[in-house]
Amino acid sequence: MDAYPVPAEPFSFSEEIKKSRFITLLAPTEGVEAARAFVQDIKRQHPAARHHCWAWVAGAPDDSQQLGFSDDGEPSGTAGKPMLAQLMGSGVGEITAVVVRYYGGIQLGTGGLVKAYGGGVQQALRLLPRRTKVPVLHFRLLCDYAQLSDIERLVARYDGRVMHSEFLHNVTLELVLPHAQVEAFKKNLSDFSRGALQLAPVT
Repeated sequence: MDAYPVPAEPFSFSEEIKKSRFITLLAPTEGVEAARAFVQDIKRQHPAARHHCWAWVAGAPDDSQQLGFSDDGEPSGTAGKPMLAQLMGSGVGEITAVVVRYYGGIQLGTGGLVKAYGGGVQQALRLLPRRTKVPVLHFRLLCDYAQLSDIERLVARYDGRVMHSEFLHNVTLELVLPHAQVEAFKKNLSDFSRGALQLAPVT
């Protein structure tokens, strides 16, 4: 699970093709529920549109469990599939595309539809502001008060963050670490504590 690009913010792109208006809307959506909610939101915003075709890569770019698409009444394979192909080819994760079509009275044919839907997503992706997401894992760690400042420094050195601290008889830390840094952190923690301290995964 390496770092990957995600949309920095929602983005839209609009064009007219043979009197039909195509509005491509992209949004950051972490998970299928967020993707579904975005699609429903766009349908509410554009109730008069003939079609609301959509595709999503709702997880990491290589997570095939979180893909989805719909032609929403267009001929099968002419809208959702070419939209999904563009999303998957971009390497961007946690993204949903909805293309809203206001029909202009002229039929485009299957080739024209594929070009309109896929092309709209392609052009929107080209202009989309992006940021890098670093996947993190959550852990719990118990330590003595005397060890706290060294552990906080260790967490920072491996680009982690202490999310919550509880001070009772011992200190309980809830922390996140980048996926790629976990093994090195564990080894360093073991060396520092002579094997006494263990990271407990939080699921």
